[in-house]
Amino acid sequence: MSSLAVQARYEAALTPLGTEMVAALGVEAQVAFGELTLVAPRERIVEVMTALRDQFGFQQLLDLCGADYPDRVERFEVVYHLLSLTRNARVRVKVSTDEVKPVDTVTGVYPSAGWFEREAYDMYGVVFAGHPDMRRLLTDYGFEGHPLRKDFPMTGYVEVRYDEEQKRVVYEPVKLTQEFRTFDFLSPWEGAEYPAPVLPGDEKAGVKG
Repeated sequence: MSSLAVQARYEAALTPLGTEMVAALGVEAQVAFGELTLVAPRERIVEVMTALRDQFGFQQLLDLCGADYPDRVERFEVVYHLLSLTRNARVRVKVSTDEVKPVDTVTGVYPSAGWFEREAYDMYGVVFAGHPDMRRLLTDYGFEGHPLRKDFPMTGYVEVRYDEEQKRVVYEPVKLTQEFRTFDFLSPWEGAEYPAPVLPGDEKAGVKG
């Protein structure tokens, strides 16, 4: 069976499930590429996740991640990936927020969300209300900014090194090790544009004798 046929079979099985979820939960649903995605109101995320666990049998939270769309009013999406062992199905749930509005924690529904939510806070700055330990997870305590935001500079703001004199790790502003240079790697035999004439006698090339 081809991959397209397998995808079509999954979509055919997920479409009725999505329709049932829309009716029961009041969410938006979309089936694409063999996957079911729900878009839920931010204020009802705990209610929706509880119903998915208890009513629809999605027992496991596999992952929670973020996405940044700076052009949107609510630039962040929080994405939850759930697995049902009894249905042999997966579902993705998305909510939107911004830099200020918190998203309610789902640690009371899925305890595994604890570290995932901390990672999303660390990388994107999304705050989860009611989280028992809302601290950074991957960066240091003194880290500034959130590295996976689209407006975060590629070089960061500071660099870290161990100072032998102070016997500790110190933070310093990022500085380049050399001046910025522009290199011309174009071969002179492959389309280089030089002012004409280049060599003595080139001006005669187009003259008919």
